[in-house]
Amino acid sequence: MKLLENKVAIVTGASSGIGRSAATLFANHGAKLMVTARRAKALDTLVGEIEDKGGEAVALAGNITDEAHARSLSAATLDRFGRLDIAFNNAGGVGPMAPGPDLSVSAWRDTLETNLTGAFLAAKYQLPAMRETGGGSMIFTSSFVGFTAGLPGMAAYAAAKAGLIGLVQVLAAEFGPDGIRVNALLPGGTDTPGATIETAEDRAFVEGLHALKRIASPEEIAQSALFLASDMSSFTTGSPIFADGGVSINRT
Repeated sequence: MKLLENKVAIVTGASSGIGRSAATLFANHGAKLMVTARRAKALDTLVGEIEDKGGEAVALAGNITDEAHARSLSAATLDRFGRLDIAFNNAGGVGPMAPGPDLSVSAWRDTLETNLTGAFLAAKYQLPAMRETGGGSMIFTSSFVGFTAGLPGMAAYAAAKAGLIGLVQVLAAEFGPDGIRVNALLPGGTDTPGATIETAEDRAFVEGLHALKRIASPEEIAQSALFLASDMSSFTTGSPIFADGGVSINRT
């Protein structure tokens, strides 16, 4: 059963990790895709893989903090496919880590720009496109950091991801009457290129924080994104949805 047949989706941060896995999974479930990230070559490789399997995808490289790119991404989606049903705004980054007093103002601003302002810009142009379509599902990748846990050195990241949940709640209330659902996906530790796990000891420590005593594969988090993108979650909006392996509740 293809859960996204005849749907059109934008996936940001699609060049690797969760975004790449989600783009591939959405395509396998019938969605036509507009994918973006900063690395054009990696996006072209992804598009080629999707097309080789009979799917349809277009790449538009750029930076999510650039308003012109956010505008172009939605416009190009409508120009190519005529509609926008799903947006998985997954792009983000941990940014520099340091105790609060040691964090530079520029590092603070850069982290908020990437994780929060980029999300706002995406929504600013995607929501009118979805309203024109007649509804849709918008998903943002947030984090348990700043929501159920405060991790040392991650003040800017936590603030941005917590702010993102607030943004999700307001947008869900504003655009629910238009048939647009807006949710936040909160992964736990995930085995991605951006993960800051350098040694076997570090990995064991991070795994132990989770109730499942392991970290996720990107494909597992993509499955949760698929749930939110599809009609299986038709009455779910304004929610922080955990796919965190129990890291938020574990105390052992």
